[in-house]
Amino acid sequence: MSIVVQKYGGTSVADPERISAVADRIVATRERGDDVVVVVSAMGHTTDELITLAQGVNPNPPAREMDMLLTAGERISMSLMAMAIAARGVEAVSYTGSQAGILTDAAHGAAKIQAIRGTRVSDSLAQGKVVIVAGFQGVDPEGKEITTLGRGGSDATAVALAAALDAEACEICTDVDGIYSADPRIVPDARKLDEIAYDDMLEMAASGAGILMSRSVEVARRFNVPLHVRSSFNDNPGTWVKENTMEQAIISGVAHDSSEAKVTVRHVPDRPGVAASLFTPLAEQDVNVDMIVQNVSHDGFTDISFTVPTEAAETARGIAEKVAVELEAGEVDVDLDVAKVSLVGAGMKAHPGVAATVFSSLAAADINVEMISTSTIRISCVVRGDQVEDAVRVLHAAFDLGAEEA
Repeated sequence: MSIVVQKYGGTSVADPERISAVADRIVATRERGDDVVVVVSAMGHTTDELITLAQGVNPNPPAREMDMLLTAGERISMSLMAMAIAARGVEAVSYTGSQAGILTDAAHGAAKIQAIRGTRVSDSLAQGKVVIVAGFQGVDPEGKEITTLGRGGSDATAVALAAALDAEACEICTDVDGIYSADPRIVPDARKLDEIAYDDMLEMAASGAGILMSRSVEVARRFNVPLHVRSSFNDNPGTWVKENTMEQAIISGVAHDSSEAKVTVRHVPDRPGVAASLFTPLAEQDVNVDMIVQNVSHDGFTDISFTVPTEAAETARGIAEKVAVELEAGEVDVDLDVAKVSLVGAGMKAHPGVAATVFSSLAAADINVEMISTSTIRISCVVRGDQVEDAVRVLHAAFDLGAEEA
């Protein structure tokens, strides 16, 4: 029998009615002849509610205790799902991440999966049971401590299990019908993609498309696990994420990210080692730097601008101000009113003129580009925050990415 791994997010298991509906889907998959492993997230807003509870008793709770608390959300979902499946006459068993053999490093709140020893999962499948696994969590085998995997952790759990079990596919079941050429809330005629290559999906995820987290796509690409992103509320085909097709589309889609801030350090001495003195302490504080621009030097001084997640803006400001004093540089500015728009497509590297179309289209719409970053399959631009939706629509139309009328 083939193994199918299905992952259901918080909105898909938000209440007893939705859990029951998902249980029907799982049983239907099992009755078609597949072995089924299901990964579940916490119900609805449970994780946020647990974080609020923790902050109510300690504004700065210990990371270990936060992991102990937050893993409770997925344990609730997994046991309820196993109960719902059992009510339909199908044997099911639920496992925590540690029980399922998900081994991680020791980084509380942001652990990485190191290995999966899925003996209990395999044994349960051999006994004809549906296996439910709590997403987002694992165990550090050295310290025997429970860990959580951070943002996108349940997706990563599902893909890693699919790789370890040599599953036929990993279905990411969510509240949308698949992956679109742009956010359909911004672009009404955005087109649902039938398939997208791993590389394109990685760039889309890194550029702000929130359907799949980049960590899960990286694991899928490494172990060649086909991903099927589809709705948990209907049986329509979704979007397949897999190896490159023979002839890639020039552009796969337009992604945007409004959760970025721009930090600028002015009047920085232009000499070797200066950039390292700024970005090394940022890395040591786990501040993720996205785009970096250094202006042309004048009279031995330059400005350095970089973008970081909005939630890390104040941390980045403090580090930059300290470094600026040490370097005898100028002031540090933090701009929260910026956003990033990105055009993604593996086919663009073989087609000249893509960049020209990007910049001319934005200019025609009176949208100023403040920073630019490129790869062989992506062009990203930082624009004003209140213009990012217009930028998405402009680029989507410029490259004719809309769905064809029926």
